[in-house]
Amino acid sequence: MAIIDNAIYVNGHRTESPPTLEETYELLRDRDGMAWIGLYRPSPEELRSVADEFGLHPLAVEDALKGHQRAKLERYGDTLFVVIRPARYLDEAESVEFGEVHVFVGPGFVVTVRHAENPDLRVVRQRMEADPELLVRGPEAVLYTILDDVVDGYEPVLAGLENDIDEIEDQLFGDGDPAVSRRIYELLREVISFQRALGPLPDMLERLLRGSEKYHVDIELQRSLRDVLDHVLRAVDKADSFRSLLENALTVHSTLETQKQNEETRRLTETGLAQNEEIKKISSWAAILFAPTLIGTIYGMNFDFMPELHWPLGYPLAVVGMVAMGAILYAVFKSKKWL
Repeated sequence: MAIIDNAIYVNGHRTESPPTLEETYELLRDRDGMAWIGLYRPSPEELRSVADEFGLHPLAVEDALKGHQRAKLERYGDTLFVVIRPARYLDEAESVEFGEVHVFVGPGFVVTVRHAENPDLRVVRQRMEADPELLVRGPEAVLYTILDDVVDGYEPVLAGLENDIDEIEDQLFGDGDPAVSRRIYELLREVISFQRALGPLPDMLERLLRGSEKYHVDIELQRSLRDVLDHVLRAVDKADSFRSLLENALTVHSTLETQKQNEETRRLTETGLAQNEEIKKISSWAAILFAPTLIGTIYGMNFDFMPELHWPLGYPLAVVGMVAMGAILYAVFKSKKWL
């Protein structure tokens, strides 16, 4: 059933709760009051019925049917069409869930069209029905109360985002969790989505306030709207600061990772250089020892006819040759700093 709640209000009090839209239209004609029709994902026929009765603009009706609209405020003659994106923070998923509510406000009527469970407008309706002095101010008071409820709902979202940012800062400069970059990116995406929902509201509220005198909006409602505007501006500033913090956190994380990589590269380079020095020393000593080994091996062969085999000075010359070749190789390697 698309009709969630449907009521006629007279002098700030609920007088009728018609079960059908047709009865609502008839009762509203008979009474000098206000109709508040709450719809949830209405069919085209149901929304067209409301549009024909209250003269809603076709473009606004089309937007309300399709959904997935950005927050905006449009005026068609005496009728206001407002799209608001409420939000709530899901702590376990560290994500922001967005709703969508379309509000038609005109002389003697309010039509709310929701495309998500959030916000629960029953709470708003109960709040207003408990305060006849607010409800008697008419359709603009309903719009104010919905805006106030949505903006109040942004505070827990900001608190949840702020808490996650604090945790990210601890991770960033703590144990160096490699998953922190993904967490920063995902949280930054949520903040940007929140900014998109929040961003149009200051201009919307300022436009409402500018048109207050022209459309004879109650002075107390104007003051209340200014209070909502103050809350929105604070929320916008906070969201902007969150985005800057997360973008800076990404930069810092990238810098820290680069430093770690540089340190690892330097360590590997130093290890490689040390290994090269060791290899040079081993190779040098192997070459030095190879020279006398070569001479000794040649003279150790068991042949009868070898040059210098029967020389009296053969043995001393062989020893001198071994020592000389070792000394020459040592000097060469020392000059090249291999030893």
